[in-house]
Order: sequence, then C-alpha cells, then structure tokens
Amino acid sequence: MMRGRSDGAQKKRLWTSVGIGAVLVVFLYMYFGSKSSGESALEYGSRSLRKLGSSYLGGDDNSDLSRQDEKFALEDGDDGIIPKSFPVCDDRHSELIPCLDRHLIYQMRLKLDLSLMEHYERHCPLPERRFNCLIPPPPGYKVPIKWPRSRDEVWKVNIPHTHLAHEKSDQNWMVVKGEKIIFPGGGTHFHYGADKYIASIANMLNFSNDNLNNEGRIRTVFDVGCGVASFGGYLLSSDIIAMSLAPNDVHQNQIQFALERGIPAYLGVLGTKRLPYPSRSFEFAHCSRCRIDWLQRDGILLLELDRVLRPGGYFAYSSPEAYAQDEEDLRIWREMSALVERMCWRIAAKRNQTVIWQKPLNNDCYMERPPATQPPLCRSVDDPDAVWGVNMEPCITPYSEHDHKVGGSGLAPWPARLTSPPPRLADFGYSNEMFDKDMETWRQRVDQYWSLLSPKISSDTLRNIMDMKANLGSFAAALKDKNVWVMNVVPKDGPNTLKIVYDRGLIGTTHDWCEAFSTYPRTYDLLHAWTVFSDLEKKGCSGEDLLLEIDRILRPTGFVIIRDKQHVIDFVKKHLSALHWEAVGSADSTSDPEQESDNIVLVVQKKLWLTSGSIRDTE
Repeated sequence: MMRGRSDGAQKKRLWTSVGIGAVLVVFLYMYFGSKSSGESALEYGSRSLRKLGSSYLGGDDNSDLSRQDEKFALEDGDDGIIPKSFPVCDDRHSELIPCLDRHLIYQMRLKLDLSLMEHYERHCPLPERRFNCLIPPPPGYKVPIKWPRSRDEVWKVNIPHTHLAHEKSDQNWMVVKGEKIIFPGGGTHFHYGADKYIASIANMLNFSNDNLNNEGRIRTVFDVGCGVASFGGYLLSSDIIAMSLAPNDVHQNQIQFALERGIPAYLGVLGTKRLPYPSRSFEFAHCSRCRIDWLQRDGILLLELDRVLRPGGYFAYSSPEAYAQDEEDLRIWREMSALVERMCWRIAAKRNQTVIWQKPLNNDCYMERPPATQPPLCRSVDDPDAVWGVNMEPCITPYSEHDHKVGGSGLAPWPARLTSPPPRLADFGYSNEMFDKDMETWRQRVDQYWSLLSPKISSDTLRNIMDMKANLGSFAAALKDKNVWVMNVVPKDGPNTLKIVYDRGLIGTTHDWCEAFSTYPRTYDLLHAWTVFSDLEKKGCSGEDLLLEIDRILRPTGFVIIRDKQHVIDFVKKHLSALHWEAVGSADSTSDPEQESDNIVLVVQKKLWLTSGSIRDTE
C-alpha cells in the first residue's frame, strides 16, 4: 500500500511539473513573441508602466542608439529605426499629470510643507522615473460634446467622477443626468447662476448695462479657486476671457471638467512659487469661497495677486469674512482690511456677500506711506515678470516710470487692443511696424493651416487650442473670428513675450517643454508647434518625450500642426504609426512671408483608439 501511494504521488508531482512547465513555455512565447512583433495599443491587458530609460525602437532596451534617435539623429538622411508601437499605460493612469502626480510625491518622499500647499506645486519626475507610454482614454470614451453646448453638459464617461455632484449638490455646481453631467451655472456663492452673479458685480461697480466688460476696459480676468469654472464660462459671452485656476486637490478633476466644457483653465496653486503669469496681466481677479488664507506669511498670497493685477485692477472677494458677524470672521476681516489699506487698495464697492477692492493707478500712495510700513516695496533689481520656478516675495511691486506717469496701462479697449501695438512692445526693441508685420505673417499662415485642415473639420470641430510657442500671440490673434480660445505658451528660456500676449487681451502661461504641461490628458483639440522641436533639440531634451506629451494633452481626433525643419518633420513621420496618428496635410514654405524656406508644415490627426472592452461611440 505504501509503495502504491508513493508511485501515485510521484506521478502526481510529475504531471504537476509538466503542467507548470507548459504554462511557463506558453507565457515565455507570448511575452517575447509580443515584444518582437511590437505591442499593439489597441489590444492590451493591465500592464505595468515602463520607464523612460527603456528603448521602444527595437533592440537592447538600454542601448545608446535609442537615446540618439530621440535627439533627432535624422539629419544625415539615415532612415533610423522606426518604432512599431508604444506601450499603453495602465488603465489607472488615464488621468496622469506627470508633474502634479501625488503618488510620485509620496514615492519620492519629498519633504514638503503641506501648510504652504507645496504638495500641489509642480514636482516633475526624474528621467528614470518618467513613463514612456501612451495614456489610454477611459472605457467608453466619446468625442466631447461641441461648444457652445459643452458649456452646460459633458459626457459622464469622459470624466467618470461624480463625487463633486454629490458633495456640492446644494450649490448647483453640477448634476448627474443619465449619460451626461449637467452644469447649471451655480457656485458656492452664486446659487442662482453665474450670469446673475456677474451682472450683480458689474452693477456694484456702476458699469453700463450691468456688463462687466465695462465697454471693453475689462478683458482678462483671473479666477482663483475656480471650481468647475462656471464663472469664467459665463464671462465669455461678454467678450471677457478668464484664466480659471485650481489645484489638483481634494476636489479632484475641477480643471478637467472646465476644459472638457471648453472653458479656459489651468492647473495651479497659490503656494510658494509665483504664478506663471507676468506682472500686470489681469484687469480683474476673483475669489468666491476659494478657501485661501490671504493673511498667511505677511499677506504674501495677496501680494502675488497684486503683482499680476493691472493699475486700477479690481479684486472681487465673496466670502464670509466680507459679511459674516461671528468673532473669527470679524477678526479676519479687520486684519485683511488693514493689510489691503497698507497695500494702497481701496474699497470700490461692498454689498451683501461681496467686497470689491481696487488697486491704485500710480505710485503716489506707495510713496506717501510712512517709513517702514509693511509690506515693503520690492527692490528695483527684482524682475516682476520672472516667474518660472521663482519664489514669491512678500513685497509690493511698484509700477514702471511709464505706467506711473500715464496713470494706468495705456491699453486700448477690447477688441482694439488685439491689433494695437501695446506700450510694453518697446521692452523687446520691437517697433510698431514689426508688430504689424508679425500679425500679417501669422494671418497668412493661419489661412494656410485652415486650408490644410478644411477637409477634416467643420465650424465646431475645434474649441481648445494651444500655441506651444506663442511669441507675440499673433497666431491666436489670427483666430479671433473662430469660435475657439487659445492657451498661448511662452517657453521659459526664450524672450518673455507673455506680457505682450496679455496686453493684447489674450491669455497664456510660461512653460519648459522639457517637462510635462500642467493639464489633464485629452484637454486640447489642436496644438501648434512652431519650431518647438528644433528648440528642444538645442537643449538636448528628448523629442520622443515631447511626442508622447503632445499625445497625452491631445484629445482623440484632435490635430497637431508642426512647422519646423525637414529633419524634424521626418522624425515625427517615423513615429506616426506608433502614436496612432495620421498625416492629413503638408506644405512647404516657399510662399511664406518670412521666407522660412527650410521650414515644412505637417498637419497630423490623432486617431480615436480605444482600449479592450471599450465601445467606440461618437456623437
């Protein structure tokens, strides 16, 4: 009996070993077979993320050749290595924002001061920690609803987060209704709608027809702690464009909702670094229950707001401190009132739940303050327009001699300011003639772009557009009659022309394209890259990384216009298949008014690819 049991056990162990061996062989075949044939972005399971140090161009994962190819090593006419595919990030990373990834912060064990909101500021992964993969759309993703309907409704499957609808159910932020999320236009302090709230603010300031644009004098607005950006969304009908700002905090996806709706918005926080906007960018700032402690660190956050406000600019503050009578709110109100008085702000209007302060038109009040008054004036050597990675300073930014003399910014009302040479143009040595020529150049280029795009687009195809290298903002200016808005990006190491962009009544931000942009995936319909790749090449950054970042930002079915040298265009074309992009048009620059004879225009479109188990469904 014992012998029989022993033989049976041996046979059982043998069959178990054979079974394990067979499973192992099948696994190795499938694993290495799929790697040799290239993994498809259309059919994948739940995969772990791969890091930037790996090559996806074939061959040894750690070879030097892959890094050379990423740096545009295509000028010599060599065909190079064509990537067959890029891996797809795991489903749980469908909303990855690389430089605002809290999981990364925890993993890197960064020592951040949570009370100063440092954990909501940009902290980009080191090269070896970057993810080199395509960000998948959520299951069931649909082409977004078109503007202007999108202001009031979006597809729930595109942003499957409904906790805000429940958390703010009594405040009319958003409502889940079947397959859609509806935005009634409410907010914490405007239960009856943003439109009525905006009109009441204009009425408080005695603006004609209760229109906040004040006959074109108010054009650029900064909405801090914007929620889902209904305030900014309802300003658009008054020819006012708002930069709506909120962090990726406990109220996650606020900015994602805003951009899905087609409303200008940006991920950021008032923490320790300056906002990525030059001085004197906004005519109007707004905070409605934005949960910001304006008194902290000697009022440094209010001083940062002061830096970005124009001469005579307004700050509308709707919060219990402006009206509540309990002891704590009264204390905050007294301290805040004393602070803004020392900053030379005056109360322009106060009614019910809202107070509106106004910044002085010139330096007279600053000069008349008693000696040693706090906060001090900033030193003359401080550049108020230096913003990328620059710490905030607890000081008041005085006006330039020009602005002090004219008693304001000297800007024309909107829309005339779009085409009028702004006073700060002289800061760059540009003449009015150069400004006019730049406008005409980009008008012709945009006409060419639209000719290339016309077979693929209709009047409502595009809404959110980004100019990755905006210069003077003339690309955006040429789009004035289109139903779009443009995020004008000025590279941090080029001429700081973003103040010209704002002086023209446009909005934008500063950025370093060696890093990821501060936005959610799938938030722009069109990106314009004028010599951005060539600039990146000079800095030694990875062109492949930039392609993947563009793909992350771009909505499915969205477009990229690349205007660059021939070898850059060749580099991009070699990656089209791996990215699931397709070329839809190209042109040389023989007729270019700037005679950029070495530049080529390539227009590509991102395909709507979906992950396993998703259903393709478009409007």
